[in-house]
Amino acid sequence: MRTDAVILKLPPPIWTLAYLLIAAGVSFLTGWRGAGLPLVPVAVALVVLGAALTVAAAVLFRKVGTELNPTSAVNRVLVTTGPFRFTRNPMYLGLVTVALGVALWVGAYAMLLAPLATFATVNFVHVPYEEAKMRRQFGEAFETYRRTVRRWI
Repeated sequence: MRTDAVILKLPPPIWTLAYLLIAAGVSFLTGWRGAGLPLVPVAVALVVLGAALTVAAAVLFRKVGTELNPTSAVNRVLVTTGPFRFTRNPMYLGLVTVALGVALWVGAYAMLLAPLATFATVNFVHVPYEEAKMRRQFGEAFETYRRTVRRWI
């Protein structure tokens, strides 16, 4: 089984949580806990902003009746409104932002591995899979959207 197929089996929020737990373990085992990055007000703002972005995008998906599961065979609707006007991946951007906020909140350098790993997983595995699916399903409408809205920010 290909590595990307294995990664696709678990949804990105689970990967984000796993990366946060691994980074916390590395921080604890290396004695880096609380050393260096305690930016709590910025961290709280990032966690709130990231969570709000993810939830807003998920609620919009539910409202228009399309699938939240990134590995679904098809999506019923190409969503281009709400936060999708500014980024093609607001849910993933929210997850990366939450992971960065948690890393800054904890204040350990090793915690920065979590947002980096989350970004890498979604950018190099989940997003290409989903974009190929959207390209097959929505054709030129998706291509127009892809050309006018950035993948991230």
